[in-house]
Amino acid sequence: MRARDLGIVVGWHPTGADNAITDVSGVRVGQVTLDEPSGVHTGVTVVLPHADIWTEPVFAGAHRLNGSGELTGLEWIRESGELTSAIGLTNTHSVGVVRDALVRAQVRARGPGVYWSLPVVGETYDGLLNDINGHHVRAEHVDAALAAAGPGPVAEGNVGGGTGMICHGFKGGIGTASRVSGTANGRYTVGVLVQANHGRRERLQVDGVPVGRLIGPDRVPLPESPDRYQPGSGSIIVIVATDAPLLPHQCTRLAQRAALAVARVGGTGEQYSGDLMLAFATGNTGIPPYAWDEDPHAARPEIPLRMVAPQLMTRLFDMTIEATEEAILNAMVAATTLTGPHGVTAHAIDHDLLRRAFDNRSEDR
Repeated sequence: MRARDLGIVVGWHPTGADNAITDVSGVRVGQVTLDEPSGVHTGVTVVLPHADIWTEPVFAGAHRLNGSGELTGLEWIRESGELTSAIGLTNTHSVGVVRDALVRAQVRARGPGVYWSLPVVGETYDGLLNDINGHHVRAEHVDAALAAAGPGPVAEGNVGGGTGMICHGFKGGIGTASRVSGTANGRYTVGVLVQANHGRRERLQVDGVPVGRLIGPDRVPLPESPDRYQPGSGSIIVIVATDAPLLPHQCTRLAQRAALAVARVGGTGEQYSGDLMLAFATGNTGIPPYAWDEDPHAARPEIPLRMVAPQLMTRLFDMTIEATEEAILNAMVAATTLTGPHGVTAHAIDHDLLRRAFDNRSEDR
């Protein structure tokens, strides 16, 4: 179930074929979900920007709304403007395992040599719904997610790295969406994938509708969190992909606009929320692969680069904001109610109540 299945449409730009980040040609997503009666509710999600990411980087940029979280590898992206690895998403205490597994994946892809690897791995905290200290995510789960990565529809809700997440007091998780637009230079796609584990119920709104107030705790209970847990604590990781030919600074601008979508839905970057955004662009192909083992004085062909004209960026901003907002909503709509090992229950958003909130939007505004 997705937002559009309920008749809820965010924005005005059309979606790609699958309304997913994989609508950007070459982008693939793989997920492994660990969901066990013993209280293990976690997993790993991987995003591959293109098939040869281990040897051919893509331009990228990042943004931080609030930094109570982790997205490894960002310093090199800020320094170089390049993304050099697959992207992994998991729970807070499994970042190291996923990062190490991605290092090994790069070594397998590239073979022996003198080179380094700084994989990008993001996390959000699932300790209310998952036995997070059990360290259940292992290297073989990352390998399986990489092997399963493919194009087409992306599973959402209680899957992969989003299995044990909570969003605006409802069950959260993985969500995705896309937007397309024709231009004088061709058709461009923006796709977004989120791991949503953030926000307070009373602030939740979708396309301007105050959903959190209309579906309050009296209608769908809030998770019974420990006293020390502050409402809104959590995080969101936003991955933005586009086939537009963007340079690194333009990718950074797209990542910034994803934060505006988090705010539109009601996120405020609370004190203990890690709200981190990464955008990459596949529109400049043929960037010279890394070659530490080659003769540094050997002649190599120059690669012409393209960039989107500045006046077109506003449209890409709009597409990013719309896709991010819908991806967050899809994460909640697709999710199902889950009880963690400590007795905390995160209830799924009620689809009928959500429909009614939008049916009555003219009266509630």
